[in-house]
Amino acid sequence: MLLEKLCEYSQRLEDLAPFGYDKTTIRWLINLDANGIFLGFISTSSGRKNDRGKVFLAPAVMKASNIKASLLVGNGEYVLGIPRDPVKKERVAKCHKAFIEEVQDCADATHNPQVQAVLKFLHSQDLKNIPLPDDFEPAMNLTFQVEDVLPFNLPEVLAYWATSQGGDPSSPSSDQDQCLVCSTTCHPADRHPIKIKGIPGGQTSGMALISANARAFESYGLEASLIAPVCRDCAERYAKAVNALREKEDSHIVVGPLLYLFWTREPADFNIATLFSQPQSEEVKALIQSARKGRPFTSLDTQTFYATALSASGGRVVVRDWLETTVGQVKEHLAQWFMLQRLFDWGGSEGSPYGLYPLAASLVRDPRQDLPPNVPKVLLKAALQGGPLPSWLLFQAIRRNRAEQQLTRPRAALIKMVLLSQKKNSQEDDMVRLAEDNLNPAYLCGRLLAVLEQVQFQAVSPKATLIDRFFGTASTAPASVFPRLVRGAQAHLGKLRKEKFGAYTALQGRLEAVMGNLSGFPKILTLEEQGWFSLGYYHQRAWDRAQAKARKEEQKEQVPEEEAVVEEPPTDEEE
Repeated sequence: MLLEKLCEYSQRLEDLAPFGYDKTTIRWLINLDANGIFLGFISTSSGRKNDRGKVFLAPAVMKASNIKASLLVGNGEYVLGIPRDPVKKERVAKCHKAFIEEVQDCADATHNPQVQAVLKFLHSQDLKNIPLPDDFEPAMNLTFQVEDVLPFNLPEVLAYWATSQGGDPSSPSSDQDQCLVCSTTCHPADRHPIKIKGIPGGQTSGMALISANARAFESYGLEASLIAPVCRDCAERYAKAVNALREKEDSHIVVGPLLYLFWTREPADFNIATLFSQPQSEEVKALIQSARKGRPFTSLDTQTFYATALSASGGRVVVRDWLETTVGQVKEHLAQWFMLQRLFDWGGSEGSPYGLYPLAASLVRDPRQDLPPNVPKVLLKAALQGGPLPSWLLFQAIRRNRAEQQLTRPRAALIKMVLLSQKKNSQEDDMVRLAEDNLNPAYLCGRLLAVLEQVQFQAVSPKATLIDRFFGTASTAPASVFPRLVRGAQAHLGKLRKEKFGAYTALQGRLEAVMGNLSGFPKILTLEEQGWFSLGYYHQRAWDRAQAKARKEEQKEQVPEEEAVVEEPPTDEEE
């Protein structure tokens, strides 16, 4: 199904490369006259550092460890027989011979004068003695220019290469089979010719989606790409479609080790990639309002929508997920996804929405190395298909809280998303801000910890706060630590009563408001209760900072000491 839809998408590509051709970086043009006389090298580089040259649509072949020459294009080893490693002279000589044979076959078939000029150059010139550019590297690609013409662009050369790469029906070694994509009887490609590039952590030269390189992956005597028979045309089209989607900003995003691709059956103005990578508040609000009003589907909303997730495994592409739905359903689920993560920021104002990466990255220490592919996968699935988020995401968030001894806003938003997505009757505005009517003991314990933190900060401004020392224990076994923390806060309150009476009054009132609803401290908190604890802590901190900010706005002029605003310690996100 995936390959079929990718081939359908390739039909829409206006710049689809000709059959047997692919985008290839070429550093040097070997300039020849009509008789194949060498005139010099022409650089295609812009002069920038590490520039490997200009990108052309040129003949392409899938190379593995075997020797396989492309037509009129290749690196210094194939084209000129100049080895990168002197130890491999014999192999390079075979590569160069294969390149000449390919040009010879093209010249015999087309009788094209430009191709014949290239052949004369390869046969008559002592290639090892031609003057090379100072920055020449055998690893870079070269091709030929004959009287200002690139031979591989000539119509007869394109036709020859298409026929050459399409398979020979009369060949006894080429068995017929049915293409898994288009269902036509064909001679399947033994190796799919176009490599898929740009997969995070994958080979920069590109990777194969269908291939077997060991006996364990083979069956019924089928090797390489023949394990899943696909005709040469479909094999090219699906790979070119993947590469085209990857190159467009509005059709892909990269999150950790995963590459996500999005497209619709017909052209549509629906940029979902931006909503996942850099969501804008106004755009998200419009999406949510549209879902709330329940407006009827438009022709765009009934469009078929496709999404897939790809990752790298060695030299191969792994399909992690596949989705086929409609644009309307995606909009509905996406609106709910953004509503679930709504959360006031540390300053007490409604915060900006999060894309996929900040939420997933909040669960690991180093997202560049530690982010597992299943985290963004389940987040994307919930965004596109709806449904509850799994509890193991909550476990990962709680574990990260304990490891860091702190709570970040992206992680708080993710905790809220998990808790509310699992509630049957959750309201869209639940838990956006401090809920004073929430009498959940775990939530109240989280609020209490935030207030006790402010008491300590106002009294002594320590380098290491009680959050740094007790957040993990307080969030899992409140009864073992809160009595001691409350007793310790009395000395701080006594100091504040003498030195900052306004701060003392405000904080004492907050303590009484929270503890008045607590009949006792729970001995152990379940995983879900630890999530509510985290939200209680976050909400209280955000509310406290909002109050301080509002008071400052009211007291722009100098105020007496006893009416001083309760200052809030900076969060780790602000430091």
